[in-house]
Amino acid sequence: MTLLLFIVGLTFLILGAELLVRGASKIATALGISPLVIGLTVVALGTSSPELAISINGALSGQADIALGNVIGSNIFNILFILGLSALIVPLYVSQQLIRFDVPLMIGLSVAVLFICLDQMLTRFDGLLLVACLIIYIVILVVLSLRNRSKENGADLKPQEKSTFQDEENWIINIVFVVIGLALLVLGSRWFVMSVITFANYFGISELIIGLTIVAAGTSMPEVVTSVIAAIRGERDIAVGNVVGSNIFNILGVLGVSTILAPSGIPVSEAVIGFDIPIMIVVAISCLPIFFTGGTINRWEGALFLSYYISYTLYLVFNATQHDLLPIFNYIMLYFIIPLSVVTIIVVVFQEMYVKSKTPPNQVN
Repeated sequence: MTLLLFIVGLTFLILGAELLVRGASKIATALGISPLVIGLTVVALGTSSPELAISINGALSGQADIALGNVIGSNIFNILFILGLSALIVPLYVSQQLIRFDVPLMIGLSVAVLFICLDQMLTRFDGLLLVACLIIYIVILVVLSLRNRSKENGADLKPQEKSTFQDEENWIINIVFVVIGLALLVLGSRWFVMSVITFANYFGISELIIGLTIVAAGTSMPEVVTSVIAAIRGERDIAVGNVVGSNIFNILGVLGVSTILAPSGIPVSEAVIGFDIPIMIVVAISCLPIFFTGGTINRWEGALFLSYYISYTLYLVFNATQHDLLPIFNYIMLYFIIPLSVVTIIVVVFQEMYVKSKTPPNQVN
């Protein structure tokens, strides 16, 4: 029965992601909104629904601290694992809007979480502020997209919009695709997580390690499958926008709504302030130089992201079990892997800046 649940859950994830990406990209075309904005809003909000459901359930059941841990873990997983895996399959194009607006916003929000958590408590006012910022963010995205569309079309905007709607006779069906896709993603993610936890328990893996790894990854399965399917289908704006948008929605929407619903707010431990949130900030910052290098996420950069997620997971497991390899692992990461990665990224960024400085202005994208 568990094996059947695993297979059906995985099938629902793949089918749901396919319907969601196909419907969302068609809606973007019909409404004159860029696929990037669809990825940052509709797709991102939909694929983050498992995190939202788990966080709300935790807030209402007196386990409000789950919400914060869920957001932090999912944001780290989204960038390091999902972008890494997607880029390994197909190098991903990164929009200038992401580099100039959305990624800096994601970084800023990650830092803001640290500041509002310094008093070791997230209050209902904090939650209302986060949700208000989410509404403003969505409005800004739509307005910018429509404004860019009007600049491209000029005086012929209205006739083209009318023609687009006439040509897209099945746009209502595409909305149905999106709704069905989101439903399959949520249901498939739930069944997938349940079955994997059952397997882990059967093989004697501790519940602590399951919570640190499998559950955190399981709630992000919709983002994984959606971004991978989008990358394979050539909808690379949706693939990248889905991850960045999901991270922004996790902070503003998931954490905001959970904080509002939590009867006594969300307590924040010193360990979260001193380790987990700073890791989330560093991971968010790491996107900017990698996105900047040529406007693409290459396969080697995807491999770098994946290797860091594996390292982060190993650290969680070693630290939770107080494994004998923990001191050696920390030494290798601190004095070899991290410095080497930083130097590599700095060299690549300076090379990119040098190439751009030598490129004639009319040849710069």
